[in-house]
Amino acid sequence: MVSARNTAIVTGASRGIGAGLVAELQRRGYNVVATSRHVTTANAFAASGNLALVDGDIGDPLTAATVVDTAVSRFGRIDVLVNNAGIFIPKPFTEYTTEDFNALVSTTLAGFLYVSQLTVKQMLRQRSGNIVNVSTTLVDQPIAGVGAAVQIMLKGALNAVTRALATEYATEGIRVNTVAPRVINTPMHKPETHDFLKTLHPVGRIGEIQEVVEAVLFLIEATFTSGEILHVDGGAHAGKW
Repeated sequence: MVSARNTAIVTGASRGIGAGLVAELQRRGYNVVATSRHVTTANAFAASGNLALVDGDIGDPLTAATVVDTAVSRFGRIDVLVNNAGIFIPKPFTEYTTEDFNALVSTTLAGFLYVSQLTVKQMLRQRSGNIVNVSTTLVDQPIAGVGAAVQIMLKGALNAVTRALATEYATEGIRVNTVAPRVINTPMHKPETHDFLKTLHPVGRIGEIQEVVEAVLFLIEATFTSGEILHVDGGAHAGKW
């Protein structure tokens, strides 16, 4: 069991994988700063002395600053950052609009960049900490007939920066890893699509939120692991089946 002095930030926290992470980190004794656009009104969590909620667009540098300031002022440190916020816009490549692209860049890249920069500055002062990003196994194993090229392009950037930062900060006590799921049973996917989505995994089912949560927690606690892209996809990244 982890000491209560450990503090984690979770983005995209109001539902799905993010909400599952907040609940499990609290259960393990973490202080948690949970953020999403409307996390204070989502009614996802019971009030708690070890939980702080911050509303805002994580692609906005002011939101990122508020989140990090809240963690440090209320709990004194940041041990873990989980960059979970994401949106999914599947389309044929030629049909992506400027609005689609800007939305994906804001959430996926700006939503990673600003909060990670500020968090790393704090972790450098501590000389410890770790970051876990949430990408997608589509980066390594696209699906024929499912257009998501722009989405994949931007998530691929998270995979690349994971390795770059793991190397840049290896001697500073900071680890950086990524979890890459396939289809997970979250509100993002309507129940009537599940039978089709099961076929996209060799194991013949979609993943569950807790399975991604467990992978994130493994990377948080795996002290000799950094720069890793951990696929949580029922074997989908392994090849064609």
